[in-house]
Amino acid sequence: MVAGPGPWAVRDEGVLAGHAEPAALTDGEAARIATGARVPPDTTAVLRSEHGQTDEKGRLHATRAVVPGQDIRPRGQECRSGDQLLPPGTLVTPAVLGLAAAAGYDTLTAVPRPRVDVLVLGDELLTEGTPRDGLIRDALGPMLPPWLRALGAEVTAVRRLGDSADALHKAVTKSQADVIVTTGGTAAGPVDHVHPILHRIGAELLVDGVKVRPGHPMLLARTKENQHLVGLPGNPLAAVSGLLTLAEPLLRTLAARPAPEAYTLPLRDEAHGHPYDTRLVPVVLRGDSAVPLHYNGPAMLRGIAAADALAVVPPGGARPGQEAELLDLPWASAGIGVCFT
Repeated sequence: MVAGPGPWAVRDEGVLAGHAEPAALTDGEAARIATGARVPPDTTAVLRSEHGQTDEKGRLHATRAVVPGQDIRPRGQECRSGDQLLPPGTLVTPAVLGLAAAAGYDTLTAVPRPRVDVLVLGDELLTEGTPRDGLIRDALGPMLPPWLRALGAEVTAVRRLGDSADALHKAVTKSQADVIVTTGGTAAGPVDHVHPILHRIGAELLVDGVKVRPGHPMLLARTKENQHLVGLPGNPLAAVSGLLTLAEPLLRTLAARPAPEAYTLPLRDEAHGHPYDTRLVPVVLRGDSAVPLHYNGPAMLRGIAAADALAVVPPGGARPGQEAELLDLPWASAGIGVCFT
Protein backbone atom coordinates (compact mmCIF):
# COMPACT_ATOMS: atom_id res chain seq x y z
CA MET A 1 0.00 0.00 0.00
CA VAL A 2 1.19 3.48 -0.81
CA ALA A 3 0.43 7.08 0.11
CA GLY A 4 0.77 9.97 -2.31
CA PRO A 5 2.83 9.90 -5.49
CA GLY A 6 5.84 7.61 -5.84
CA PRO A 7 8.52 6.62 -5.50
CA TRP A 8 7.86 5.49 -1.94
CA ALA A 9 10.05 4.68 1.03
CA VAL A 10 9.02 1.27 2.40
CA ARG A 11 8.40 0.84 6.12
CA ASP A 12 10.15 -1.98 7.88
CA GLU A 13 6.95 -3.20 9.54
CA GLY A 14 4.15 -4.59 7.48
CA VAL A 15 0.42 -4.85 8.23
CA LEU A 16 -1.19 -8.23 8.94
CA ALA A 17 -4.86 -9.24 8.91
CA GLY A 18 -6.56 -9.40 12.28
CA HIS A 19 -4.19 -6.98 14.02
CA ALA A 20 -4.91 -3.58 15.54
CA GLU A 21 -5.36 -0.55 13.30
CA PRO A 22 -1.94 0.40 11.91
CA ALA A 23 -0.42 3.86 12.02
CA ALA A 24 -1.32 6.25 9.24
CA LEU A 25 0.87 6.52 6.17
CA THR A 26 2.41 9.79 5.12
CA ASP A 27 2.93 10.95 1.55
CA GLY A 28 5.83 9.16 -0.09
CA GLU A 29 5.56 6.19 2.26
CA ALA A 30 4.64 2.55 1.59
CA ALA A 31 4.19 -0.59 3.68
CA ARG A 32 3.62 -4.25 2.96
CA ILE A 33 0.07 -5.38 3.68
CA ALA A 34 -1.53 -8.83 3.77
CA THR A 35 -4.77 -9.51 1.90
CA GLY A 36 -7.69 -8.83 4.24
CA ALA A 37 -5.75 -6.52 6.59
CA ARG A 38 -7.04 -3.11 7.66
CA VAL A 39 -5.81 -0.29 5.45
CA PRO A 40 -4.10 2.51 7.40
CA PRO A 41 -5.53 6.04 7.27
CA ASP A 42 -4.37 8.27 4.39
CA THR A 43 -3.55 5.29 2.15
CA THR A 44 -3.86 6.22 -1.51
CA ALA A 45 -3.99 2.74 -3.06
CA VAL A 46 -2.80 -0.82 -2.76
CA LEU A 47 -0.06 -1.67 -5.22
CA ARG A 48 0.19 -5.36 -5.97
CA SER A 49 3.65 -6.82 -5.51
CA GLU A 50 3.83 -7.86 -9.16
CA HIS A 51 3.12 -4.26 -10.21
CA GLY A 52 6.05 -2.68 -8.38
CA GLN A 53 9.82 -2.89 -8.05
CA THR A 54 12.46 -1.42 -5.74
CA ASP A 55 15.58 0.48 -6.74
CA GLU A 56 19.08 0.25 -5.26
CA LYS A 57 18.04 2.63 -2.45
CA GLY A 58 15.09 0.43 -1.48
CA ARG A 59 12.49 2.86 -2.83
CA LEU A 60 9.36 1.38 -4.40
CA HIS A 61 8.41 2.30 -7.97
CA ALA A 62 5.14 1.42 -9.70
CA THR A 63 5.42 -0.37 -13.04
CA ARG A 64 1.94 0.72 -14.07
CA ALA A 65 -0.40 3.62 -13.27
CA VAL A 66 -1.67 3.83 -9.71
CA VAL A 67 -5.36 4.71 -9.43
CA PRO A 68 -6.49 6.14 -6.07
CA GLY A 69 -8.51 3.52 -4.17
CA GLN A 70 -7.40 0.57 -6.27
CA ASP A 71 -7.58 -2.83 -4.55
CA ILE A 72 -9.06 -1.25 -1.40
CA ARG A 73 -12.47 -2.53 -0.26
CA PRO A 74 -14.33 0.46 1.15
CA ARG A 75 -16.66 0.14 4.10
CA GLY A 76 -20.24 -0.44 3.05
CA GLN A 77 -19.26 -1.79 -0.36
CA GLU A 78 -21.67 -4.74 -0.09
CA CYS A 79 -24.17 -3.40 2.41
CA ARG A 80 -24.71 -0.56 4.84
CA SER A 81 -26.04 -0.56 8.37
CA GLY A 82 -29.80 -1.04 8.27
CA ASP A 83 -29.90 -2.58 4.78
CA GLN A 84 -32.19 -5.58 4.28
CA LEU A 85 -29.80 -8.27 3.10
CA LEU A 86 -32.45 -10.82 2.13
CA PRO A 87 -36.26 -10.76 2.19
CA PRO A 88 -38.26 -12.71 4.79
CA GLY A 89 -38.97 -16.25 3.64
CA THR A 90 -35.57 -16.76 2.04
CA LEU A 91 -34.45 -20.38 2.23
CA VAL A 92 -31.43 -20.71 4.54
CA THR A 93 -28.81 -22.16 2.22
CA PRO A 94 -25.08 -22.50 3.00
CA ALA A 95 -24.54 -19.19 1.18
CA VAL A 96 -27.14 -17.49 3.39
CA LEU A 97 -25.36 -18.78 6.50
CA GLY A 98 -22.09 -17.43 5.18
CA LEU A 99 -23.62 -14.03 4.44
CA ALA A 100 -25.17 -13.85 7.91
CA ALA A 101 -21.86 -14.67 9.56
CA ALA A 102 -19.99 -12.14 7.41
CA ALA A 103 -22.52 -9.46 8.40
CA GLY A 104 -21.97 -10.18 12.08
CA TYR A 105 -25.03 -12.26 12.96
CA ASP A 106 -24.56 -14.96 15.59
CA THR A 107 -28.08 -16.39 15.20
CA LEU A 108 -30.87 -16.34 12.63
CA THR A 109 -34.59 -16.50 13.25
CA ALA A 110 -35.85 -19.24 10.96
CA VAL A 111 -39.11 -21.05 10.40
CA PRO A 112 -38.55 -24.71 11.32
CA ARG A 113 -39.19 -27.48 8.84
CA PRO A 114 -42.75 -28.76 9.19
CA ARG A 115 -42.81 -32.10 11.02
CA VAL A 116 -44.59 -34.89 9.14
CA ASP A 117 -45.83 -38.30 10.28
CA VAL A 118 -46.42 -40.79 7.45
CA LEU A 119 -49.10 -43.43 8.04
CA VAL A 120 -49.08 -46.24 5.48
CA LEU A 121 -52.40 -48.09 5.31
CA GLY A 122 -53.33 -51.43 3.78
CA ASP A 123 -53.23 -55.10 4.81
CA GLU A 124 -52.13 -56.03 1.29
CA LEU A 125 -48.70 -54.40 1.51
CA LEU A 126 -45.39 -56.26 1.70
CA THR A 127 -42.16 -54.64 2.93
CA GLU A 128 -39.80 -57.07 1.17
CA GLY A 129 -39.69 -59.61 -1.63
CA THR A 130 -41.80 -59.86 -4.76
CA PRO A 131 -45.60 -59.58 -4.87
CA ARG A 132 -47.36 -62.87 -4.14
CA ASP A 133 -50.70 -64.37 -3.12
CA GLY A 134 -52.66 -61.16 -3.66
CA LEU A 135 -50.10 -59.09 -1.75
CA ILE A 136 -48.18 -56.19 -3.33
CA ARG A 137 -45.05 -54.31 -2.39
CA ASP A 138 -45.37 -51.10 -0.42
CA ALA A 139 -43.97 -48.46 -2.79
CA LEU A 140 -45.12 -45.41 -0.85
CA GLY A 141 -43.37 -46.22 2.43
CA PRO A 142 -39.92 -46.00 0.79
CA MET A 143 -40.89 -43.20 -1.61
CA LEU A 144 -42.68 -40.65 0.55
CA PRO A 145 -40.09 -39.82 3.25
CA PRO A 146 -37.31 -38.63 0.89
CA TRP A 147 -39.87 -36.89 -1.30
CA LEU A 148 -41.32 -35.05 1.70
CA ARG A 149 -37.83 -34.07 2.83
CA ALA A 150 -37.23 -32.70 -0.67
CA LEU A 151 -40.34 -30.59 -0.17
CA GLY A 152 -38.86 -29.11 3.00
CA ALA A 153 -40.38 -31.39 5.65
CA GLU A 154 -38.83 -33.19 8.60
CA VAL A 155 -40.22 -36.73 8.56
CA THR A 156 -40.68 -37.67 12.21
CA ALA A 157 -42.26 -41.11 11.83
CA VAL A 158 -43.26 -43.72 9.25
CA ARG A 159 -45.83 -46.20 10.60
CA ARG A 160 -47.48 -49.13 8.80
CA LEU A 161 -50.94 -49.61 10.23
CA GLY A 162 -52.60 -52.10 7.91
CA ASP A 163 -56.35 -51.61 7.63
CA SER A 164 -57.05 -51.21 11.36
CA ALA A 165 -59.45 -48.37 12.14
CA ASP A 166 -58.39 -48.41 15.80
CA ALA A 167 -54.70 -48.18 14.90
CA LEU A 168 -55.41 -45.28 12.55
CA HIS A 169 -57.49 -43.47 15.18
CA LYS A 170 -54.74 -43.87 17.76
CA ALA A 171 -51.99 -42.76 15.38
CA VAL A 172 -53.88 -39.66 14.27
CA THR A 173 -54.96 -38.55 17.74
CA LYS A 174 -51.54 -39.18 19.30
CA SER A 175 -49.52 -37.50 16.56
CA GLN A 176 -47.67 -34.31 17.50
CA ALA A 177 -46.60 -33.60 13.93
CA ASP A 178 -47.58 -30.48 12.03
CA VAL A 179 -48.81 -32.61 9.13
CA ILE A 180 -50.04 -36.20 8.98
CA VAL A 181 -49.82 -37.91 5.59
CA THR A 182 -51.87 -41.07 5.08
CA THR A 183 -51.69 -43.42 2.10
CA GLY A 184 -54.84 -45.16 0.89
CA GLY A 185 -58.17 -45.41 2.63
CA THR A 186 -59.56 -42.15 1.22
CA ALA A 187 -62.33 -43.65 -0.92
CA ALA A 188 -65.54 -45.33 0.29
CA GLY A 189 -64.56 -49.02 0.41
CA PRO A 190 -65.20 -51.40 3.33
CA VAL A 191 -61.78 -50.73 4.89
CA ASP A 192 -61.34 -47.11 3.83
CA HIS A 193 -61.23 -45.59 7.32
CA VAL A 194 -59.84 -42.10 6.75
CA HIS A 195 -63.17 -40.28 6.32
CA PRO A 196 -64.85 -42.04 9.28
CA ILE A 197 -61.86 -41.31 11.54
CA LEU A 198 -61.84 -37.65 10.55
CA HIS A 199 -65.56 -37.42 11.28
CA ARG A 200 -65.10 -39.23 14.60
CA ILE A 201 -62.44 -36.79 15.86
CA GLY A 202 -64.32 -33.71 14.63
CA ALA A 203 -61.80 -32.75 11.98
CA GLU A 204 -62.60 -29.99 9.50
CA LEU A 205 -62.59 -31.38 5.98
CA LEU A 206 -61.06 -28.65 3.79
CA VAL A 207 -60.68 -30.52 0.48
CA ASP A 208 -62.64 -33.67 -0.24
CA GLY A 209 -61.53 -34.81 -3.67
CA VAL A 210 -59.89 -32.93 -6.53
CA LYS A 211 -60.83 -33.01 -10.22
CA VAL A 212 -57.47 -34.42 -11.26
CA ARG A 213 -56.39 -37.81 -12.59
CA PRO A 214 -54.77 -39.78 -11.21
CA GLY A 215 -55.47 -38.93 -7.60
CA HIS A 216 -59.01 -37.58 -7.42
CA PRO A 217 -59.83 -39.18 -4.00
CA MET A 218 -57.14 -37.07 -2.23
CA LEU A 219 -58.22 -34.96 0.74
CA LEU A 220 -57.04 -32.28 3.13
CA ALA A 221 -58.37 -31.82 6.67
CA ARG A 222 -57.57 -29.74 9.74
CA THR A 223 -57.35 -32.17 12.64
CA LYS A 224 -56.24 -29.66 15.29
CA GLU A 225 -55.67 -25.93 15.42
CA ASN A 226 -52.07 -26.35 14.26
CA GLN A 227 -52.24 -29.72 12.52
CA HIS A 228 -53.39 -30.88 9.09
CA LEU A 229 -53.90 -34.28 7.51
CA VAL A 230 -53.23 -34.94 3.84
CA GLY A 231 -54.95 -38.10 2.65
CA LEU A 232 -53.21 -39.53 -0.40
CA PRO A 233 -54.71 -42.25 -2.59
CA GLY A 234 -53.09 -45.67 -2.29
CA ASN A 235 -52.09 -45.98 -5.95
CA PRO A 236 -48.50 -44.73 -6.24
CA LEU A 237 -48.81 -42.24 -9.13
CA ALA A 238 -52.12 -41.03 -7.69
CA ALA A 239 -50.28 -40.42 -4.41
CA VAL A 240 -47.65 -38.36 -6.27
CA SER A 241 -50.47 -36.29 -7.72
CA GLY A 242 -51.75 -35.64 -4.21
CA LEU A 243 -48.26 -34.75 -3.00
CA LEU A 244 -47.91 -32.03 -5.61
CA THR A 245 -51.52 -30.86 -5.48
CA LEU A 246 -52.09 -30.67 -1.71
CA ALA A 247 -48.99 -31.57 0.32
CA GLU A 248 -46.48 -29.35 -1.49
CA PRO A 249 -48.50 -26.09 -1.17
CA LEU A 250 -49.30 -26.87 2.47
CA LEU A 251 -45.68 -27.61 3.41
CA ARG A 252 -44.46 -24.58 1.49
CA THR A 253 -46.90 -22.33 3.33
CA LEU A 254 -45.99 -23.76 6.74
CA ALA A 255 -42.30 -23.20 5.95
CA ALA A 256 -42.97 -19.64 4.72
CA ARG A 257 -41.40 -20.41 1.34
CA PRO A 258 -42.48 -18.60 -1.84
CA ALA A 259 -44.37 -20.40 -4.56
CA PRO A 260 -42.30 -21.39 -7.60
CA GLU A 261 -42.82 -19.42 -10.79
CA ALA A 262 -45.26 -21.15 -13.10
CA TYR A 263 -43.97 -21.93 -16.59
CA THR A 264 -45.07 -23.73 -19.71
CA LEU A 265 -43.46 -25.65 -22.54
CA PRO A 266 -44.93 -27.07 -25.75
CA LEU A 267 -45.61 -30.79 -25.77
CA ARG A 268 -43.69 -32.69 -28.42
CA ASP A 269 -46.32 -35.44 -28.66
CA GLU A 270 -50.02 -35.73 -27.98
CA ALA A 271 -51.04 -36.16 -24.34
CA HIS A 272 -54.30 -38.02 -23.86
CA GLY A 273 -56.73 -36.35 -21.48
CA HIS A 274 -59.59 -37.27 -19.21
CA PRO A 275 -63.08 -36.35 -20.46
CA TYR A 276 -63.76 -33.82 -17.68
CA ASP A 277 -60.81 -33.82 -15.22
CA THR A 278 -57.30 -32.44 -15.45
CA ARG A 279 -54.56 -35.03 -15.90
CA LEU A 280 -51.01 -34.95 -14.58
CA VAL A 281 -48.73 -36.73 -17.05
CA PRO A 282 -45.02 -37.49 -16.47
CA VAL A 283 -42.75 -35.83 -19.02
CA VAL A 284 -39.06 -35.51 -19.80
CA LEU A 285 -37.63 -32.19 -20.95
CA ARG A 286 -35.89 -32.24 -24.30
CA GLY A 287 -34.60 -28.85 -25.43
CA ASP A 288 -37.50 -26.43 -25.46
CA SER A 289 -40.25 -29.05 -25.33
CA ALA A 290 -41.71 -31.66 -23.01
CA VAL A 291 -42.12 -35.28 -24.09
CA PRO A 292 -45.01 -37.22 -22.48
CA LEU A 293 -44.01 -40.60 -21.11
CA HIS A 294 -45.83 -43.91 -21.21
CA TYR A 295 -46.66 -45.93 -18.10
CA ASN A 296 -48.67 -43.12 -16.56
CA GLY A 297 -51.55 -45.09 -15.05
CA PRO A 298 -52.48 -44.46 -11.39
CA ALA A 299 -50.70 -47.59 -10.13
CA MET A 300 -47.55 -47.08 -12.24
CA LEU A 301 -44.21 -45.57 -11.25
CA ARG A 302 -42.17 -46.44 -14.35
CA GLY A 303 -43.04 -43.14 -16.04
CA ILE A 304 -42.51 -40.86 -13.04
CA ALA A 305 -39.21 -42.59 -12.24
CA ALA A 306 -37.81 -41.36 -15.56
CA ALA A 307 -39.56 -37.98 -15.52
CA ASP A 308 -38.31 -34.43 -15.03
CA ALA A 309 -41.74 -32.94 -14.42
CA LEU A 310 -45.49 -33.48 -14.60
CA ALA A 311 -47.45 -31.81 -17.37
CA VAL A 312 -50.85 -30.35 -16.50
CA VAL A 313 -53.09 -31.65 -19.28
CA PRO A 314 -56.55 -30.06 -19.54
CA PRO A 315 -59.75 -32.08 -19.93
CA GLY A 316 -59.90 -33.57 -23.40
CA GLY A 317 -56.11 -33.79 -23.80
CA ALA A 318 -53.42 -31.72 -25.49
CA ARG A 319 -52.22 -31.82 -29.09
CA PRO A 320 -48.56 -31.80 -30.22
CA GLY A 321 -47.11 -28.30 -29.92
CA GLN A 322 -49.69 -27.16 -27.37
CA GLU A 323 -48.29 -25.29 -24.37
CA ALA A 324 -48.71 -27.10 -21.04
CA GLU A 325 -47.94 -25.94 -17.53
CA LEU A 326 -45.20 -28.03 -15.90
CA LEU A 327 -44.73 -29.02 -12.26
CA ASP A 328 -41.06 -29.65 -11.63
CA LEU A 329 -40.01 -32.70 -9.65
CA PRO A 330 -37.71 -31.74 -6.76
CA TRP A 331 -34.68 -33.73 -7.89
CA ALA A 332 -34.92 -32.37 -11.43
CA SER A 333 -34.67 -28.73 -10.31
CA ALA A 334 -32.42 -29.02 -7.23
CA GLY A 335 -30.43 -32.23 -7.67
CA ILE A 336 -30.80 -35.66 -6.13
CA GLY A 337 -29.15 -34.41 -2.94
CA VAL A 338 -32.44 -32.81 -1.93
CA CYS A 339 -33.84 -36.30 -1.49
CA PHE A 340 -30.90 -38.26 -0.13
CA THR A 341 -28.51 -36.61 2.31
